[in-house]
Amino acid sequence: MSHNVPSVDQSDRLVPINLRQSGRTPVEMLIDTRVRKSPYWHLSAEAGCWRASVYNRMYHPRGYVRPEDGGAMVEYDSLVNHVTMWNVAVERQIQIKGPDAAAFVDFVITRDATKIPPMRARYVILCNEAGGILNDPVLLRIAEDEYWFSLSDSDLMFWLQGVNVGRRFDVDIHEIDVAPVQIQGPKSVDLMADLFGPEIAEIPSYGLYAGTLAGCDVIVSQTGFSGEKGYEIYLYDASLHAETLWNAVLEAGRPHQLAVIAPAHHRRIAAGILSWGQDMDHETLPFQVNLGYQVPRTKEADYIGKAALERARAALESGEPTYTHTLVGLRLGGRPIDDYAPDFWLVSINPEEEPIGYVTSPWYSPELEGNIAMAHVPIAHSALGTPLWVHLPDEYSEEPGVPVPAEVVEMPFRPSVNPNQRERLRSRGLDAAV
Repeated sequence: MSHNVPSVDQSDRLVPINLRQSGRTPVEMLIDTRVRKSPYWHLSAEAGCWRASVYNRMYHPRGYVRPEDGGAMVEYDSLVNHVTMWNVAVERQIQIKGPDAAAFVDFVITRDATKIPPMRARYVILCNEAGGILNDPVLLRIAEDEYWFSLSDSDLMFWLQGVNVGRRFDVDIHEIDVAPVQIQGPKSVDLMADLFGPEIAEIPSYGLYAGTLAGCDVIVSQTGFSGEKGYEIYLYDASLHAETLWNAVLEAGRPHQLAVIAPAHHRRIAAGILSWGQDMDHETLPFQVNLGYQVPRTKEADYIGKAALERARAALESGEPTYTHTLVGLRLGGRPIDDYAPDFWLVSINPEEEPIGYVTSPWYSPELEGNIAMAHVPIAHSALGTPLWVHLPDEYSEEPGVPVPAEVVEMPFRPSVNPNQRERLRSRGLDAAV
């Protein structure tokens, strides 16, 4: 299919999503100096990393177990049954420090930054003036006058520095030499206790802890990208101490069956965790992707995108949304999807009609014994229980060229060990959508 599927309405976008179905089109990644190697890059290679992508202009490990040895599903088993370490140095740390740090951060995020106490973290979003999502980082408040944005996949530092041109706020904005690893899985608390002592188990969800590991200064957060119990270890002066931290974790992890794996997108999809650039981008409004809870009605202070977001919410509540598609969860048929999708696979109302939507994040869920996915579909076809059809490539289709049945279902697909704010609101019967 060579055209960009004009039957999918993308009239609300300036740059349409590329929906051409090009398949896996294997090419060799060129490793050169235009893209940064993280402090852990060589260590990932030693651990068996055999493929990578680019994230935040850094090489990002995306596979350790070879397909002939079971591939990503073997890595998944380590995550849900034991404990894993991920090289996530691509989460660049942007430090906001100075007397106006709280005021500046409050101006660039939709939530109230002033309510985040020191040594706590929050999942946040930053929007442009049109309300489009620029980034959805974890925000760490290290001190009264210091915050770190732990970035998802868009280079936010230039935006933040641009916002402060003319030094409107008395802050310094820099990327710092801090690189995290994630420790994820049910045995993560036991491994972390061996590394830091039993007090580590007392860190609350999105809590922070300052300590040392093998003589290196670190910040620990109880956060992660998996929906499993997990932590992130942020290493200061990472360009100097990467080997020390990495090897200390490997050694302590041996009794716990620690495995070095790639970020487990099959588990984060089940947890309903979004991936910037895949499930959303700078032309996506929070209300389209279940992030309406990130746009509080009670925040009185002005922030970038506030006026546009309030207009968009009013339009949505009046029954005339300003966008065409919304993100839904799907259960779908087909053979087990056991690898990253190379395309945004197309969605139709029935097998005979032209596509009207597209899948963003699909994978097979062993617990649910079936394929699950996130997808953007027209609002009129987004209600729970709506039947749809997904055009899978032949490697996953039951019958080549024939789409498989799907159904709109609730997200998350399975509960998270560390539920996000949206899940907590829903558990209390409160409105998490808008």
